[in-house]
Amino acid sequence: MEVNMRKIGLVLFIGILLCFTPFTGESKEKAPESIKGRVTDIFGNGISGVLVKATASGTNKAVKTQTDAYGVFVFKELSFNLYALTFEKSGFKSTVVKDIRVENNKTAKVNIQLEMKVSEMKLEAEEAGKKRGFLGGILSTPSSSADAAAPVYYPDFNTEEYERIYENIYLDALINPLSTFSIDVDTASYANIRRFIKRNALPPKDAVRIEEMINYFSYDYPLPKGKDPFSIITEISSCPWSPSHRLIHIGLQGKKLKTEDLPPSNLVFLIDVSGSMSSENKISLLKSAFKLLVKQLGSEDKVSLVVYAGAAGLVLPSTPGSKKEKIIEAIDDLRAGGSTAGGAGIKLAYKVAMENFIKGGNNRVILATDGDFNVGVSSTSELVRMIEEKRKQGIFLTTLGFGMGNYKDHRMEQLADKGNGNYYYIDSLLEAKKVFIDDMRGTLFTIAKDVKIQIEFNPAKVKAYRLIGYENRMLKKEDFADDTKDAGELGSGHTVTVLYEIIPYGSKEEIPGVDELKYQNTKISPEAFKTKELLTLKLRYKQPDGEKSKLIVYPLVDKNEKLESSSYNFKFSAAVAQFGMLLRDSEFKGSSSYESILKLAKQGKGSDPFGYRAEFIKLVEIGSLLDELDK
Repeated sequence: MEVNMRKIGLVLFIGILLCFTPFTGESKEKAPESIKGRVTDIFGNGISGVLVKATASGTNKAVKTQTDAYGVFVFKELSFNLYALTFEKSGFKSTVVKDIRVENNKTAKVNIQLEMKVSEMKLEAEEAGKKRGFLGGILSTPSSSADAAAPVYYPDFNTEEYERIYENIYLDALINPLSTFSIDVDTASYANIRRFIKRNALPPKDAVRIEEMINYFSYDYPLPKGKDPFSIITEISSCPWSPSHRLIHIGLQGKKLKTEDLPPSNLVFLIDVSGSMSSENKISLLKSAFKLLVKQLGSEDKVSLVVYAGAAGLVLPSTPGSKKEKIIEAIDDLRAGGSTAGGAGIKLAYKVAMENFIKGGNNRVILATDGDFNVGVSSTSELVRMIEEKRKQGIFLTTLGFGMGNYKDHRMEQLADKGNGNYYYIDSLLEAKKVFIDDMRGTLFTIAKDVKIQIEFNPAKVKAYRLIGYENRMLKKEDFADDTKDAGELGSGHTVTVLYEIIPYGSKEEIPGVDELKYQNTKISPEAFKTKELLTLKLRYKQPDGEKSKLIVYPLVDKNEKLESSSYNFKFSAAVAQFGMLLRDSEFKGSSSYESILKLAKQGKGSDPFGYRAEFIKLVEIGSLLDELDK
């Protein structure tokens, strides 16, 4: 079959795009392909130099090729109908894929993962173990005898866990007029997605939480002027991926605390030094990240350092922020080794936080791990109950995720949610800088807690609506006014962005419905047709040390603004949402395409002082190429 070789040639430019240089050319050559595929490791990274042999079934006739720099291989003009493919590379287990059928006018696609040999895993683990100084919860000085006795950790490379996400569907505004959820300013999903794409792989669908992608970016919202700790902005325009629909953009802007108004911090660094953290992209990056935070501390702040592996231990008692060298020295001395007593570590960290509690201060445990708890209090439900109890005592929990391969995303997200904190994924030192320097006030200092949103849609204006993302943050309508129900926190200077896609009243589009009710008849009131209000937005929040919520009510009118006239905020957030829907292969993606995302993102780039939006544009370009390769 004549297939445009551009699909193969494009892969040569992925490395260039990773360096953020322009795409400058494409192959014009065309040639028939019989079998095409990509060989990756379990992280999704292409493996170069793999020997691929295609043997015609029932014969000794074989042809060979090798994978290119990105793991791609192609066999052209094969003359038999059935083949077996053999994949071989030093350090990996040989793999055979049988019964590959070659048909006229079709290209057989074979994408496989190669598993690393156990001997290679052992060598990597032993190399990491040579520098190990923390064994079984005891900090020790490295020595030849200690090295010899150090337990060897065999990494389990294919155990990343993501909770299944069931996307929000369209709801009938007459039958279900209320939409209730907790705000979310976690950003881990976007950084994790970036990690996959930069390693030339598309992320798992359930790693994509669209609200975290949108909220990774700051937006140009006005600062609050009244007594409330945040301002509210709204905007409505045409939906870019479904022009007959409308897109609602809701933004919250938290007030920015002045440096002199920041309360002192009592921080407990809870650091996972188990064997699963031994790789460079975990323990070494973790130590660098925490040292960035230490450099931001004031003299009234104090830091304790708790570590856990086979057991938990207090490495550094509460130390003033003025003694930065002492704190950094304790961080530098950490070594990885042993199993993971995560539950015991969290218990000890909260005990230390309570012993050094600052009334009216910022009391927080910062947990840094890959989430792989396997010794001690390991069930998520047990940990959650403990964290909820400590939250009531004024100690919050922030989680930082590191690494890959055995990463436990859902556990990290859930612990932060229940601990009145935020969840971040640190994939680079630049991301650590963003979290601990650029966004430090929002990361550490809460200005409003248990922030809930409830929207009542006017069925005389809205036929149906769909909340984009926030699937893990949905609340029952009764939870909105119930002050005992936990919700999300807003940090100093943080923004929160929410998107709803709505189908206008009178649309002929069919939506999921229910059978007619026997005992009641729901009708739209005459007043609903008379008002110009599209919806009423209600928010509840508590002060960081409060237990009673305050209610804000905000009606919204559609001014029929066109997409071309919408703000940078609207366009860019819509582009990010579209990218998330494509990565998830959402049934609601409509006419979304990489081309339309790039166009909208460039139009909405606006002011980009840190280059995060420019980086997003490059990720979309790389994602487009990876999507081409998977077709």
